[in-house]
Amino acid sequence: MHEVLEGHGGHEYEDNPLTLPVTTTLSILAVLVALVTLLGHRAHTEELLLQTQATDQWALYQARNIRLHEMQAVADMLGTFAPVDKEEAAALRDKYLKEVERYNHEREETSDKAKDLEKERTVVSRRADRFDGGEVFLEIGLIITSFTLLTKKKLFWYTGMVLGIVGSVIALTGFLMH
Repeated sequence: MHEVLEGHGGHEYEDNPLTLPVTTTLSILAVLVALVTLLGHRAHTEELLLQTQATDQWALYQARNIRLHEMQAVADMLGTFAPVDKEEAAALRDKYLKEVERYNHEREETSDKAKDLEKERTVVSRRADRFDGGEVFLEIGLIITSFTLLTKKKLFWYTGMVLGIVGSVIALTGFLMH
C-alpha cells in the first residue's frame, strides 16, 4: 500500500505529519455532527407531536365549552318557562345542571392538559435549539479543521477542535433542559 501511495503522489502524506491526527479529528467531528443532527431532528419531531397534541386538547376544550353552554342554555330555559309538568321540568333541569358541572370540570382538565403539553413543547423546542446550535459549531469546526490539510497550519486544526468542543458542549446542554 505504501508503494501505491508513493506512485500516486503519496509522498505528500509523509511530508505532512498532521495528516493522520487531523483526519482522525475530522472523523470524530463528522460522527459528532451526525449524532447531534439526529438528536436535533428527533427533538423537532417530538416538538411537532406535542404541538399537535396540545392543539387537539384545545379543540376538545372548545367542544366541551360549546356543550357546556348548550347545557346551561337548556337548564336556564327549563328554569324560566312555565312547564306543564313542573316536577319533570325540575328533574330535567337538575340533570342539565349536573351536565353543566361535568362539562365545566372536564373543560378545566382539558385546558390544564393542553397547557402542560404546551409547556413540554416549549422545553423540547429549547432542547432542539441547543442541538441545532451545537450542530452549527461542529460543522464549522469540521470545515475549519479540514483547512489544516490544505494549508498545513496547526492553527486551523486547533481552532476546529475548539469549535468542535464548543459545539459538543452546546449540544450536551440540550439534555439539561427540563
